[in-house]
Amino acid sequence: MTHQHIKFFLIANILLLLTAIWRSESLPPPSELVSSLLEEPTQVMVKQPAFTSVSNNIKYTVQPLYEYDLAGLVVSKHDANTWWDYIHRAWNDSLNIVDLCVVWGNNVRNGSYAAIDFSSGQFTCNFSTNSNEAFAAFDQSAISNNHLLTDQASIAKKMRSVRVGDQIHFRGHLVEYSHNHGFAFKRGTSTVRTDTGNGACETVFIDSFEILKTAGKPWRMLVWFASGMLLLGVVTWFSKPVSFND
Repeated sequence: MTHQHIKFFLIANILLLLTAIWRSESLPPPSELVSSLLEEPTQVMVKQPAFTSVSNNIKYTVQPLYEYDLAGLVVSKHDANTWWDYIHRAWNDSLNIVDLCVVWGNNVRNGSYAAIDFSSGQFTCNFSTNSNEAFAAFDQSAISNNHLLTDQASIAKKMRSVRVGDQIHFRGHLVEYSHNHGFAFKRGTSTVRTDTGNGACETVFIDSFEILKTAGKPWRMLVWFASGMLLLGVVTWFSKPVSFND
């Protein structure tokens, strides 16, 4: 194999890898969504004492307000461990593992989410579309940005493994939580689905977390395949002696 052949091999695998990455987080069509996503989240008021939770050697006081149960389609995700997230580090907030922005109910039923672009910031979920029809059909009370809390390593690992397009189900409690690690920190939660803007996110201490259906499995496998082929091509390129006949 000449360097010219290897170059074409590398270019082909770069294009394959980029395509696979893009398609691996595409949102599935409504026909591929499980029926439980049609249901509204449920919450029940509780009268429970605050409890202590420890994460990264920081002790938090967690006050449950409502039992909470939600099944939804993940349309955007933010991992608090990402390198550019400075707010969680500044606030010593290691209990908030991930933020998952999900849709359910009417948005699943009418499929309007498919024509909408979603993105996550450090504490926000944003959406936009060029389709007036999709925007009119999109139910803004059937989307939520969920700040998910846990001190259990196994649950944290599962939540971090979630990708855009996955269908999930979790149970827990809407909570307020706080700490006094160097300064007084406190964070609350929304308790309704109809609010917007600052304070509209649900803060949930997770009891159980399940991935109902993983999206884009073939494309995710192709990411690994293309990555391996790309690495093979790079190794072959540098290990092959240069020939002036290439």
